[in-house]
Amino acid sequence: MLKWAIIFGIVSVIAGVLGFSGLSAGTASIAKTLFYLFVVITIILIVLGFLGVGMVA
Repeated sequence: MLKWAIIFGIVSVIAGVLGFSGLSAGTASIAKTLFYLFVVITIILIVLGFLGVGMVA
């Protein structure tokens, strides 16, 4: 998921440099959404790891 956020971020920068402002804004919002989703899932998994959920005894 982080890989896709980085890809959309790069596409957004390239589109912005080339003057495609609408495409740049769209891909930037997708990249931002994917990044925040990645952060939330990562935090949830870290908390579950500390709690020991899913560990086999």
